Amino acid sequence: MDDAAAEKIYYTDDMGGYLLDTGNDDARSEGMSYGMMMAVQMDEKEVFDKIWAWSHKNMYHQDGFNKGYFAWHCHTDGTKIDDGPAPDGEEFFAMALFFAANRWGNGEGIYNYAEMARTILSDCLHKGYEREGHAMWDRDNYLIRFVPGVDFTDPSYHLPHFYELFAEWANEEDRAFWAEAAKRSRTYLVTAAHPETGLTPEYSYDDGTPNHIRGFGDFYSDSYRTAANIGMDYEWCGREETPVQIVENIHKFFHGVDPEEYTRYKIDGTKFDEKARHPLGLLATNAAASLAYDDGTKGKWFIDLLWNTPMRTDRNRYYDNCLYFFAILALSGNYRMWK
Repeated sequence: MDDAAAEKIYYTDDMGGYLLDTGNDDARSEGMSYGMMMAVQMDEKEVFDKIWAWSHKNMYHQDGFNKGYFAWHCHTDGTKIDDGPAPDGEEFFAMALFFAANRWGNGEGIYNYAEMARTILSDCLHKGYEREGHAMWDRDNYLIRFVPGVDFTDPSYHLPHFYELFAEWANEEDRAFWAEAAKRSRTYLVTAAHPETGLTPEYSYDDGTPNHIRGFGDFYSDSYRTAANIGMDYEWCGREETPVQIVENIHKFFHGVDPEEYTRYKIDGTKFDEKARHPLGLLATNAAASLAYDDGTKGKWFIDLLWNTPMRTDRNRYYDNCLYFFAILALSGNYRMWK
């Protein structure tokens, strides 16, 4: 098997294209929306449209309690495994669609990208209020939910750099909400991150304390994305409120640590015996987080290590290689806002 085949996560069928979660043999709204973002950044319209067609046909709920949302994972034949949505998919779908509209122009039907993005975001805010279902954001505190209907969040879902753009392009009635959501997410991340290590839990309550339900109150796979998100927020928006101190603390904690030694951690830095499932993903996000520094030399150790580390080729490659792809895009200046 050549390297490209061993690293492969994108496949096509007669319904379009999908990103395969190779560790679970399914397609997830996370990965599908990631694939669309990768495609628009790489100017691959055909790939983008294939992934979007597959996602809309198989994942998107046309009716029922979850109308307007995407089932978070499906079998590769398109049948839904779980009807429930995961909000990180919706926010990436919307952002990728807006970028596609701005880069390539709108088409008709589901290829009217900007209209589809506005529809998704409208449902995310208005379900549970004016429409049947549950909202993906709490309209009282402006925080994204881990899944609709629960009272906790996932720090790695907080994308204030996306919300700044939603505040420009979403339906006019919702723009003030998105502008405030960007501010609230930046503030929230400070409360969720440990003040010394910078580590965040996978799930946390709205006051920032870890939610240990089913073991998700520690620093593990979901958590890795938080640092990279802060780097992208600073790169795109350059706000003084962007919590760059979190990145500095994370870099101090991981500097000089061989990725083979990564484990599960409590957010205070205490190590578990359990090895990290996605060490390349953690390295990639730590490298991408370097964008939070004005002085690009501070994250050089992580960037150099990532550059000299190949993509993953085993069964668990999906998540790591997605984060690797985004890190290389970001660090090369090719993860852009398309306006």
